[in-house]
Amino acid sequence: MGRTSADERPAGTYARDILGRLLVDLSWASSKLEGNTYTRLDTQNLIEFGQIAQGKDVIETQMILNHKAAIEMLIEGADEVDFDAFTFQNLHAVLSQDLMRDPEACGRLRRRPVDISGTVFHPLAMPQVIHDCFAQLLDKARAIPDPFEQSFFLMVQLPYLQPFEDVNKRVSRLGANIPLIKHNLCPLSFIDVPERAYIEGILGINEFNQMALLRDVFIWAYERSCQRYLAITQTMVEPDPLKIKYREALIQAVQTVVKGLQPPSQTVIADIAQHHAAETDRAAFRSMLTVALQQLHEGSIARYRLRRSEYRAWQCAQKQV
Repeated sequence: MGRTSADERPAGTYARDILGRLLVDLSWASSKLEGNTYTRLDTQNLIEFGQIAQGKDVIETQMILNHKAAIEMLIEGADEVDFDAFTFQNLHAVLSQDLMRDPEACGRLRRRPVDISGTVFHPLAMPQVIHDCFAQLLDKARAIPDPFEQSFFLMVQLPYLQPFEDVNKRVSRLGANIPLIKHNLCPLSFIDVPERAYIEGILGINEFNQMALLRDVFIWAYERSCQRYLAITQTMVEPDPLKIKYREALIQAVQTVVKGLQPPSQTVIADIAQHHAAETDRAAFRSMLTVALQQLHEGSIARYRLRRSEYRAWQCAQKQV
């Protein structure tokens, strides 16, 4: 069901194809499971245009933005992301940015006991045991050959271990997408997942070691995601092989223009093309770079690994010309 036409392409290709939609859907749905009251439209306006919804708590806004950054991190680094401590600690650091009572706890394994509200479950408390179990968890995840089993394994085990002081469920939901992204399978967006069913699925594991309910939620949610995204890709245009060949070069070229505060003139574009494309492909590369700069906006800068501040500085520079 989750197979896509990108299964033979580099890791993360399919997720990049639907990046705009996935950023909004997954950021909104995952945050909603944490009690976030942003609507999908509020989330879209925040992610694409930087518009903060009126009357919303600053924590809710930060949570959405953290999800966006974390999803971009997983997709842009799909070939390097792995089931290792580096990946998951950085994933936690991005998701928990400015949301932890102790800023030093961002990206660090838990060093104190925690209680889970609404349950009698008590996670492990000794830091060394947490460290060892976290390493064992990731080793097991890496050894699982099936990407769907890897995905569900992370959804089950990370909230159970509680390796971080907070934000563990968010890490597990985005972490569950890592094997799907790496294998170019349809991602899991958690759209329409009832919060009560999800929480009770987690509690079933924590209190009874029964994963049947969370398994049903996982399967149901994945079916919904497939219906949502595979329908989109049926109408998508086949990627240009030249764009795939020069994908990294195009990213670097756009960065050169924006970070260098250079005007998107034909002279500048032609000069940059000389350094990034073979002579036979330069005309096509100039055209690709021209279009990329014309279509660049605040909701698309992530694909070129640009910061909002860099993009806004470039915009201001162009207005002053």
